Amino acid sequence: MNARHAMSAYSNTQVHSGIMDASPHKLTAMLLGGAVDRLNVARGAIAKGDVAQRGEMLGKAISILAQLQADLDMEKGGDIAQNLEALYDYMIRQLVEVNRQNDSTKLDEVLALVNEIKAGWDGIRGEVDA
Repeated sequence: MNARHAMSAYSNTQVHSGIMDASPHKLTAMLLGGAVDRLNVARGAIAKGDVAQRGEMLGKAISILAQLQADLDMEKGGDIAQNLEALYDYMIRQLVEVNRQNDSTKLDEVLALVNEIKAGWDGIRGEVDA
């Protein structure tokens, strides 16, 4: 086994272990962080004109947002869950347009929205973990 393969295996094990040990709050934080990361890579791909990478990263970000939307507890979440559901739907539709139109302005809007949700989510960590 070469060093690169060993590091990759170690990294995958660490990620898997982190997911298995994570609380629901931490998992959501990880998903939001993953969406931010992929949107930033997509932004760079737009700047470089890399259509394949743009599409791949936008697809992954859309999948993450769709998962977050599917995980909403509409009964317990009330108005907040309903508002988040509508916001996730809006962001997914915007990202489809970003990919179709190569529109970094819409991408920046979605990135700002995801960052705002992530900041709010990170801000309640102490309340949830307590």
